[in-house]
Amino acid sequence: MTVFAVGAVCVLLALFALVFLVIAPPPKRVAVERRIAPGAEHVSALQKATRRAVETIEQAAGQRDRRMFGSERLELAGIRSEPSAFLIIVFAVAAVLGLIGVLIGFGTFWAVVLGVLFAAASPLLVSAYLNIRTDRRRARFADQLDDTLQLVAGNLRAGHGLLQAVDSVAQHADSPTTEEFARVVNQTRIGRDLGEALADTAERMRSDDFSWAAQAIQINRETGGNLSETLQRTAATIRERNQIRRQVKALSAEGRLSATVLILLPIVVVAAVLILRPDYLAPFVESPLGWFAIIIAIVLMAVGTFWMSAVVRVKF
Repeated sequence: MTVFAVGAVCVLLALFALVFLVIAPPPKRVAVERRIAPGAEHVSALQKATRRAVETIEQAAGQRDRRMFGSERLELAGIRSEPSAFLIIVFAVAAVLGLIGVLIGFGTFWAVVLGVLFAAASPLLVSAYLNIRTDRRRARFADQLDDTLQLVAGNLRAGHGLLQAVDSVAQHADSPTTEEFARVVNQTRIGRDLGEALADTAERMRSDDFSWAAQAIQINRETGGNLSETLQRTAATIRERNQIRRQVKALSAEGRLSATVLILLPIVVVAAVLILRPDYLAPFVESPLGWFAIIIAIVLMAVGTFWMSAVVRVKF
């Protein structure tokens, strides 16, 4: 009987191939690029739906000047995306995390609780991700600063003007220096003072070293002098400071790693128990005393996290 069924399936597949591929093959489709007029843009149904969603979000959030995921914050994090499009990504992350929470506690009371908590935590996780990207971008800017000032000083020695030297850095430096200096050049082209643009960049990147360099440039523009030599000395000082900063970071690496392990250990243990034995933690949500214990544990975790982070943070 099994052999007969397999044979019947093979015969049906052969007839399907004979009819639809040999006797009556499907008509040849013309490529989309050949069916649209020259210069016209083909927009698919998915693109139309995405644009409608983006426009709806923009209209809903258009009245707010400062948003949690605004354009300035995305730019600082190095994300080239519109805030409305990024909000769609945040909603997608919330949906995925909510589904993961439901699957973890599937079949128990924890399913709904974990689903809601995971979905509600998605904006906080995305915000933390943006903060990490922003800090890394600012750190790269600080590491590149001595080479940047050397490049500006070299252009000045070659006979270029200060604005031309800044424009050369915007074209030939590495990211994020090239992006920040391009921003300075664009601001000066629309009438903003160069010193103010440089000071604004130093504030955006939270760089005291670049703030000193911007002040040196502003003072030199007002009083005159050899700016290339001044920038070269400033670059040498910044290079020495960066070396000391890297040494301090290397010496404090063990303490920062220990703090990270101690912070994540209780969270990982609770997550593992929820996955393996969810009924083991059920008494915590079945009585007021259990909820009180959960609140106390969260408060103590927050205090311990803040304390250990403050202990291992070395300021220079």
